[in-house]
Amino acid sequence: MMVQMATDSDIREALRHVVDPEIGVNIVDLGLVYRIEAEGARARIAMTMTSPACPLVEYLKDLVTSAIRAHVPDVVDVDIDIEWDPPWDADMMSDEARRQLDGGKR
Repeated sequence: MMVQMATDSDIREALRHVVDPEIGVNIVDLGLVYRIEAEGARARIAMTMTSPACPLVEYLKDLVTSAIRAHVPDVVDVDIDIEWDPPWDADMMSDEARRQLDGGKR
C-alpha cells in the first residue's frame, strides 16, 4: 500500500483556512505566503506580514501550524520563515481578496 505524501497544493489549501484577524481575509489570498515546500512529513512555509510592526507574528505562525496539522495530517514538522523582502503590499492580493475587501462589489 502506497502512502500519499502531502503536496504543496495540499498545504496551500490548508493555509486558506488561516484568516488574518485584522483584515479578515485568508493569508494565501492576501499574498502573505511566498513559498511552500512539502517534503515527506515536513512542510516549510516562507511568508510575510502586512507590516514589519505587526504584533501578530507568533499568533499567525501558530495558526499556520495548526491549520496544516488539522488539514494535512501527513505533515508532522512545520517550519515557518518570516521574510521581509520583498515587503508586502496590496498588489500581492488575489482578485478574490480584493472582492472580499470591496464587500463583493467586483
